Amino acid sequence: MKSHSNDNDAKKLLRNKKVIEEINRHKWLESEIAGYDIGFEAAAEDWLKNHAAVWIAYHANNKSKSPVKSSSFKKKRPAK
Repeated sequence: MKSHSNDNDAKKLLRNKKVIEEINRHKWLESEIAGYDIGFEAAAEDWLKNHAAVWIAYHANNKSKSPVKSSSFKKKRPAK
């Protein structure tokens, strides 16, 4: 039996566009292995059970790092 908090966590994750992309990638890979389309629901259930915790931990750790700004890639003009 699933706990209520796990259901809420799953619902919250499933509102994240990046999570949906990961589940669709997982669906494609698992469908290739199975030889048939396993469907989004099965892929989502499997991804949430087997991969969500690692995905969350990775993204939580990377969220604290500041992204590189595109301005840092601009060449500086030489002083005249």
